[in-house]
Amino acid sequence: AASSNMEILGISDPTTLASVLADGVKKTVSDSRVDVTYEPGFVPAAPPAMPNIPPEHLAAMIKDTVKVEILDGDIGYLKIQHIIGEEMAQKVGPLLLEYIWDKVLPTSGMILDFRNAVSGETSGIPYIVSYYTDPEPLIHIDSVYDRMSDLTIELWSMPTLLGKRYGTSKPLIILTSKDTLGVAEDVAYCLKHLKRATIVGEKTAGGTMKMAKIKVGDTDFYVSVPVAKSINPITGKSWEITGVAPDVEVAAEDALDAAIAIIKLRT
Repeated sequence: AASSNMEILGISDPTTLASVLADGVKKTVSDSRVDVTYEPGFVPAAPPAMPNIPPEHLAAMIKDTVKVEILDGDIGYLKIQHIIGEEMAQKVGPLLLEYIWDKVLPTSGMILDFRNAVSGETSGIPYIVSYYTDPEPLIHIDSVYDRMSDLTIELWSMPTLLGKRYGTSKPLIILTSKDTLGVAEDVAYCLKHLKRATIVGEKTAGGTMKMAKIKVGDTDFYVSVPVAKSINPITGKSWEITGVAPDVEVAAEDALDAAIAIIKLRT
């Protein structure tokens, strides 16, 4: 449509042209995640390698992205901004148990604050979910289809974990906002439909598991598209685009108070 539209072809400023094309593509495919950009000099980022620094330094870095508190009423509170992956978890796991997990494990209820969680690794999903489920039977948590490899990876709960599980009997609440994005959305969606967690807050962003930026011919224009899809085995659907709907809808800034009230009522 754009190639035959003289008004569009006549746009001389490449940044403006990219914006017009992006708007047209998003409306055509009904997917707000797709984008067209003009980026001269763009250099694709290489996948980050595991930093070769001592585990205690890595743990200190992770502690900066996780806030841990014991709230009144014996409620554990973890504010998480980034969900670490399997490789990182294995390297710094014992230190995280000591600094974070062992502090909240004895509590009578827990709140996971994902309101500012905007990044994470897919391999970290089974770790988090498994700490709030039983070791047996194993649970099919999620399936992730990767378009680039044309493969579907199944994510299952883990029979053994470092440290003790929080279990299935104590209240678990996940706080969300319109900014909650990606892997954190997946964790919230999985625990919600396993009926293990209550979601409190706002509908999440409706992001994606994985994006790719594709160069358009021999130009400085790029198209960003999702290249992986989450398919929940319970619902047969995905949280992508639509977001994760809360069980208790409140403004993000009021979600913590609402969660505390719910846990106190249940306990």
